[in-house]
Amino acid sequence: MSTGTNVPQKAALASFVACAVLFSGSLQAATFSDTHVGYRYGTQFTEPNNRKKVTKHILSLSHVSGYSLGQNFFNLDVLQSDSADPSSGNDDNGATEAYLTYRHQLHYGKVFGEPLAFGPVKDMALSAGVDLNTKNTTFAPRKRQVVIGPTFKFDVPRGFVDLSLFYSREWNHCGLPPCGAPGNSNDILFDPYYQINLAWGLPFDVGTVPMTFNGFYNYNGKKGDDYFGVATKPEQLMRTALLADVGKLAWGESNTLWGGVGYEYWRNKFGNHDKPGVDTDALTFNLEWHF
Repeated sequence: MSTGTNVPQKAALASFVACAVLFSGSLQAATFSDTHVGYRYGTQFTEPNNRKKVTKHILSLSHVSGYSLGQNFFNLDVLQSDSADPSSGNDDNGATEAYLTYRHQLHYGKVFGEPLAFGPVKDMALSAGVDLNTKNTTFAPRKRQVVIGPTFKFDVPRGFVDLSLFYSREWNHCGLPPCGAPGNSNDILFDPYYQINLAWGLPFDVGTVPMTFNGFYNYNGKKGDDYFGVATKPEQLMRTALLADVGKLAWGESNTLWGGVGYEYWRNKFGNHDKPGVDTDALTFNLEWHF
């Protein structure tokens, strides 16, 4: 672990701006595109050092598109907690968090004219992206994460399965008084760590009802010491959903409104361990409106 200034954070933001420029340019020649507004609701979320179960309403804007050399993925979640996860200075109001994820894939087959295929893998890609977050709690996190690495794109009958092996750097912030004690910095640059990311979207039919099983799983390696000099442990996060094409069932229009259930599995949240609230098992109600 090493402390940092606003210089690496600015570098992360510059990377995000560069990705955003590429994202906007790629849209001009999109080969496929899907955008949706989503809503998730659950009552069993947790937060580190908090023994209470937290209810959250989560709104999202998600976009995926392909272009001549690869594809883009963008997702913004806005999470509203109940009072069990209070905002800074107000125990009656729940905290609000914004979390943005952007990933870009440069496909080997599209760049060189022939896919790099072997065994169950239909092609390879070079993936890179950023995660950014902010939350109005006393802790006041401001995550800035950059990832890069290869992606194995598996050959499946419908949908996709991608396995990415990422190198990751992460900057963050702690607003608690102990973090800013003499000799400490409120900002932190974690040690480099690896991330294994599995993402999938698998459509299927039950009779005449279109359905989909989608989600992701991340395994993050240790990232050094935290703000208080405590060694972090590997972290696991899985978020998945089973959805039905409600729009087709209700008024005969496919791929508009999807609804179903989801599940969030989180272990050693943010690398924390041996404290309350670091493990999550939360069922959710999910809706997606595609346009």
